[in-house]
Amino acid sequence: MDIYRPYVLDTAITFETDVPTAGQMAERIDKALATHEWLVLEADDNVIGYAYAQQFNPRAAYLWSVETSVYLTQHRRGAGGGRMLYAELLHRLGERGFRRAFAGIAQPNEASNALHAAFGFHPAGHYQRVGWKLGAWHDVAWWQLDLLGPDDEVDPPRPIAT
Repeated sequence: MDIYRPYVLDTAITFETDVPTAGQMAERIDKALATHEWLVLEADDNVIGYAYAQQFNPRAAYLWSVETSVYLTQHRRGAGGGRMLYAELLHRLGERGFRRAFAGIAQPNEASNALHAAFGFHPAGHYQRVGWKLGAWHDVAWWQLDLLGPDDEVDPPRPIAT
């Protein structure tokens, strides 16, 4: 909660306007862990960041596609933690057979754009003036990464190994 709260209240990085309760966050984590991934980064016995994947779209044909996100405590941004989380998240998703990863990035956000470009994501679309937050309209740039290359394998992604 402490990590996500400032993003909700002080930025347009997320389009949520109400901070989720601890129960709501627990539900999100459980849902992500049931089918995708939710990773945390700790330092000095404190959670300082997390990254997760969720179904890109609930329709069946999107089963192979995920939407990804990464969040760090404000004072830890730019120190490599997000890069470490994202590298592990994308690796796990590819190993399990997910084909495409998408990230919706509220604009402007040069740091997130650069992070995604560094991982090989490429721009896939741009929604103009799609979200109203903090007294202004914001665009969302969609970025896409092919996790496993262009082959046509259609086996469904594998469950999380326990």
